[in-house]
Amino acid sequence: MKEKKQGAKFWFLVWGLGIAGQICWNMENQWFNTFVYAKIAKDPTIISWMVAISAIATTISTFLFGCVSDRKGKRKIFIALGYILWGIFTIVFGLTQYMTDGSGNSTGSVLIVAGTAVVIADAIMSFFGSMGNDVGFNTWINDHMNDDNRGQLGGALATQPVIGTIAGTVLGGMLVGADDNYMRLFLVMGILVILFGIYCLFAMKDAPGLKESKRGSFGQQFFSIFNVKEYVKLKELVWVNWSLAVYFIAFNMYFTHLGNYMIYYLGFTADMMGYMEGIGLVLAMLAVIPSTKIINQGKIPGLCQVAVFLNCIGVGMLGLLVRPENVNTQTLWNPVLLLGIFVLGLGYMLFLQAITVWGKQLYPEDARGQFEGIRIVFFVLIPMIVAPMISNPIIMRSGKFVDSYGFTEYLPTHTLLIVGAVLVLLTLIPLAFAKKYYIKRK
Repeated sequence: MKEKKQGAKFWFLVWGLGIAGQICWNMENQWFNTFVYAKIAKDPTIISWMVAISAIATTISTFLFGCVSDRKGKRKIFIALGYILWGIFTIVFGLTQYMTDGSGNSTGSVLIVAGTAVVIADAIMSFFGSMGNDVGFNTWINDHMNDDNRGQLGGALATQPVIGTIAGTVLGGMLVGADDNYMRLFLVMGILVILFGIYCLFAMKDAPGLKESKRGSFGQQFFSIFNVKEYVKLKELVWVNWSLAVYFIAFNMYFTHLGNYMIYYLGFTADMMGYMEGIGLVLAMLAVIPSTKIINQGKIPGLCQVAVFLNCIGVGMLGLLVRPENVNTQTLWNPVLLLGIFVLGLGYMLFLQAITVWGKQLYPEDARGQFEGIRIVFFVLIPMIVAPMISNPIIMRSGKFVDSYGFTEYLPTHTLLIVGAVLVLLTLIPLAFAKKYYIKRK
């Protein structure tokens, strides 16, 4: 019976929804930022506000719908509606470019109105994206997980962000093209996500054993997740989450601006940037395949530590060795740049794969939806609020340029990457504590 329910349709939903969602998140994390520079203004302050507000919206959505879905004992409706609305507001976000002349040099009242519209549209998109993907899809996966498919589903959840990053980077570059046609990207991705949401209405089924989980009133259950005394008892999970937060503070500090660094500082076109990143990340994905065996052997903490060092080396290479004068923007063959992206990606993929499996196996069974909310606090909210506080001043001080028309631009430079390479090493501190409790549990 279980095998029948987890046939081709089930796995199509697992991979289809997962990849579509991760490509859409990658688009928000990378291409939204280059869109702002290309169509609104070359000012990191807009990106900082956009990142922080969308993180807050994502977290509120995760806690709210996590609690509602647990109480109702339903996942399907939240996934379907979430994906449909996610796709609609992805397209709406792209329409903000028509509030300016599309040159990326907006000033005065036009800049204020367009910048505000971008921040609001991104926040709404993130709110429904979290409803459909973070709460609905991830919890639906956990509901179906058992001893027979744990490895396959765990591997899918860990691999999908990697594939999403690669596919989103390469396809995004192809769709945007050298002519900066961002609307084409937002239309394609918005329609794709909408279609998956509609498909879910007819093809998806909730787990047979899923039941309503009501613990008191809605308010009591919603705020129970903020019971710090109970949460800190799960010491291993606490330190895993802090490891996640510290790592992604450093990661979001530079990766959010990596596209603009390559396009506006190094001088690549958007499509060339996508290909460059894609090549390095594809090679990195192939290199991390053997890590699944290491995870199954119970060596997750050590793998996370190795991943941190690799990430530091990769980002450090870009910051120390790559400059506009030593890259060739007309060709893909830039060995140092490609190697830096490869090592950076290798560290990122290893860390994300290992920490995802590590954290999810520690969730209480009767509150999986709400514990996805806690994960989002450390994975999204804290990093995306703290990271811009670090990156924005660095860009404003080290990347101030005046273009040929007299407009002031603030571009991410190698300085940002050097700081990021140092900060990522701080992840080793909470990892050491998480490893201690991991060994104790085993």
